[in-house]
Amino acid sequence: MSEVISADGTPISYQRRGDGPPVILVGGALNDQQSSAPLAAALAPHLTAISYDRRGRGGSGDTPPYAVEREIEDLAALIAEAGGRAGVCGFSSGSVLALEAVAAGLPIGGLGLFEPPFRLPDGPQLPPDYQEHVTRLVTGDRLGEAVEYFMTRAVGLSPEAVAQMRRSPAWSSLESLAATLIYDGWLLLDPALPVARLATIAVPALVLDSAASAPWLRNSARATARALPDASHRSLDGTFHQIPPEILAPVLVELFTSLPQK
Repeated sequence: MSEVISADGTPISYQRRGDGPPVILVGGALNDQQSSAPLAAALAPHLTAISYDRRGRGGSGDTPPYAVEREIEDLAALIAEAGGRAGVCGFSSGSVLALEAVAAGLPIGGLGLFEPPFRLPDGPQLPPDYQEHVTRLVTGDRLGEAVEYFMTRAVGLSPEAVAQMRRSPAWSSLESLAATLIYDGWLLLDPALPVARLATIAVPALVLDSAASAPWLRNSARATARALPDASHRSLDGTFHQIPPEILAPVLVELFTSLPQK
C-alpha cells in the first residue's frame, strides 16, 4: 500500500499494480480498494491499475467537512502521482465522481463508466428525503439500518434479499463503510440525468452495464452514453450491478490502451 496527500492534507491510501497506461479505479458506495483488487490484478498485465480508498474508507483519512470538491482533489493527487494524466474508470456512484472530475478540468484522458445511477423520469425515484434519512441513521449510529435503507431504497433490492445479506460474513464490512453513504448521497443530491452538464464532457468514454442488472440501471447507462459527446455503450455478461473481472478487464484494456497518452 502507498499513500498520497490530498490538497486539504488528507492521506489517501492506494495500491498500484502492473505497468502500462495508468488507470484509476473509483469505487462506488460501500466499496473500498479491496473491492476492486481482483479487477486491478486482471488489468495489471496491460495497464498500471491504481485502486484506492476514497476518503473515509479503509486506510484513507477523512478530514471534515466533506465536500464533493475534496474527492475531486483526491483524484487530482492520484493523477499527479500517476504521472500527470490518467484514465479513470468509475463504478456506480464512482462513475458520477469520475464525471465530476472531468468537468472540473482534471487531466483525464478517457473514461470507463459502469452503471452511473442517474434516475430517469420513467424509472424508480429516490425518496425526496433520502439524504436526510441516511444522515439521521448514520449520525444516530444505526449503521445496519443505514445499509439496509440504501440497499432497498437506492439500489432497489428486496427486503428478503437484504435480510439474507445481513446473515452473511460480509455484512460487518458493509456496516464499517456505512458512514460514507452520506458522501455518495452528496454526489447524487440531484439524481436526475444532467444532460446539459454531460454535453460539456468531451473526453472519450465507454459506458457499460451488466445484462443482469435492473432495467433502470441499464437504461441510465444507455442514456448517459447518449448524452456524452464522445461515448459508446456496451452491455456485458454479469450479475446484478457487477461484471466479473475476466469479462470486464479485456474491454477496459482495449479502451485505455487505445487512447492517446499525451
